[in-house]
Amino acid sequence: MSHSAPLAVDRPAIEAAAIRIAPYLRHTPILRPGRLPGLPDDLVLKLELLQASGSFKPRGAFNRMLSALSAQVPQAGVIAASGGNHGAAVAFAARALGAQAEIFVPEPTPATKLDRIAGYGARVVRGGASYAEAAAACAARQQETGALNVHAYDDAAVLAGQGTVGMEFAAQAPELTHVLVAVGGGGLIGGVAAWYAGAARVIAVEPENCPGLTRALAAGKPVEAPVSGLAADSLGARQVGALMFPVAAAHVAQSVLVPDAAIADAQRLLWDACRLIAEPGGATALAALLCGAFVPPPGARVGVVVCGANTDPGKIAS
Repeated sequence: MSHSAPLAVDRPAIEAAAIRIAPYLRHTPILRPGRLPGLPDDLVLKLELLQASGSFKPRGAFNRMLSALSAQVPQAGVIAASGGNHGAAVAFAARALGAQAEIFVPEPTPATKLDRIAGYGARVVRGGASYAEAAAACAARQQETGALNVHAYDDAAVLAGQGTVGMEFAAQAPELTHVLVAVGGGGLIGGVAAWYAGAARVIAVEPENCPGLTRALAAGKPVEAPVSGLAADSLGARQVGALMFPVAAAHVAQSVLVPDAAIADAQRLLWDACRLIAEPGGATALAALLCGAFVPPPGARVGVVVCGANTDPGKIAS
């Protein structure tokens, strides 16, 4: 797809983000798990679930906050709306940078994620049935306090920070022809797709019950989509970001949907075969291979981003 305006994020922005955030974050490893049932023999996993705070999210949070530090984070600190992982990331980054954080989360946010946010010293405000309602409450509070808003996905600095996942993965496994990424609001896939920019085919994977990008690509613009199901706490954005959408339209090769049962199967496989505890959203990209929603073409070398670990380990039945 052609695009007339420059995209919100590109390789130079991601390279700059990588330098900026490096002192605060982990360079996460890859795993080549070998032969596993239903998966390619040469599969490569990017273990972003081992990132600080348990997901990829601190990359974008740190880049947004450090980018703003030249103009100084306001006295009121930072504020964010989150289904859980972004809130934990913002709270983690705020603590590291000596700023206050206030995080708005919807009522269904799991206790494990609430505890993690509060554990980093943030003030947690619960309210609303969905991320969209928490985001509206967050926006109103930001107007009152003047705190720096750190959006979960619709921000150029956040996109560039998340793009460092793609930058690292490409360096660690340069042979990959296809990279599978789970999608909620689209910050991760927007950054990853901007880095690869066609060098590998980036495949978007969404739960059937959270089809925001699939609907947007069909409509030619971000549109509202239903949100429910197993991975809704992390992938339950009602609409993908306006800034990531042109990136996805230009550089995401395919978007597929997976059922909740396949996500649960992927969680169990990651635990049984690799002893990795992934939350539902973190296992969603792998689910596309297990259930056949994405079938690699002959000769493909496939990578999967395993993007989050913030769940109750007891919920993953072997």
